[in-house]
Amino acid sequence: MSTAHALDPGYLDLRQLSPNTWQVLWRIPDVNGQPMRIDAILPEPCTPRQGTQPVFDTVAWVSTWIADCEAEIAGQTVSIKGLERQNNDVLLRVQPLDTAITTLRFTPDTLTLTLPENPTTISVFLSYFQLGFEHILEGWDHLLFVVALFVLVRDPWRLVGAITAFTVAHSITLALATLGVLRVPAAPVEAVIALSIVFLALEIIKHKEGQIRLSEQFPWIVCFCFGLLHGLGFAGALSEIGLPSQDIPTALLAFNLGVEAGQLAFISVLSVAIYLWRRVSRSSPAGFHAVIKPVTGYAIGCVSIYWLVERVSGF
Repeated sequence: MSTAHALDPGYLDLRQLSPNTWQVLWRIPDVNGQPMRIDAILPEPCTPRQGTQPVFDTVAWVSTWIADCEAEIAGQTVSIKGLERQNNDVLLRVQPLDTAITTLRFTPDTLTLTLPENPTTISVFLSYFQLGFEHILEGWDHLLFVVALFVLVRDPWRLVGAITAFTVAHSITLALATLGVLRVPAAPVEAVIALSIVFLALEIIKHKEGQIRLSEQFPWIVCFCFGLLHGLGFAGALSEIGLPSQDIPTALLAFNLGVEAGQLAFISVLSVAIYLWRRVSRSSPAGFHAVIKPVTGYAIGCVSIYWLVERVSGF
């Protein structure tokens, strides 16, 4: 089943239980009902270095095991076999008994990482910032919502207010949901996110020149309400990966800043594209502009309705 989001990252957690014993949690992304063809390889002193057959937990494929490591693993290497053939990342969290938690990231170009001997909070911040940045740019439903907002709201200041309201709202629910204050099932949240895009598409289609609809006059109200839902979507992705227990504020802040940075980058590119489009389309026939906006609305609506049906059918 296809989704609006790209695959979530894999996740490898190493938790030290005693000087020579580590608990391993290995979450492999699901690809069409099968675990992605990657595997975690622990440092040389550890036995076993690989886990057992993973079990599907409705979100990802999980295997857990206890590894006996005859020597200190700080300074040793961990690798992800097969990641070079995937378009995905793997997050690594290491939780020693006596030192700070560290978070690192494998990519298709970085298959092997050396476990740091003196981990710092900055590694957590950078990893979760990158995770947030990539999540927003790979979340096609969130990006399509922003595109629909740009098409609907023509006044620059109203648009700025709407984007600000969206940011404030999803920051609130992201924090509340991640910290466990607010709990909402993921499936209905994803369905309502798709429904929010359907709503904007309908508003685009219903637009008439010379008339300002309520959603165009007060877009910040609409964006704040839907931003609360989109924040729950961000929180769902973050909860699947987890937060380092000793660095929750740092990881949460970094992820949120990464989401904002990714959103601002997308908005900047979109603004430039729209500016160039308007410059080029000035010489278009008179009826062209009257047609292009509803056509865009229908296109956005078709995609969002497809996502909505797909998610509702998955309940």
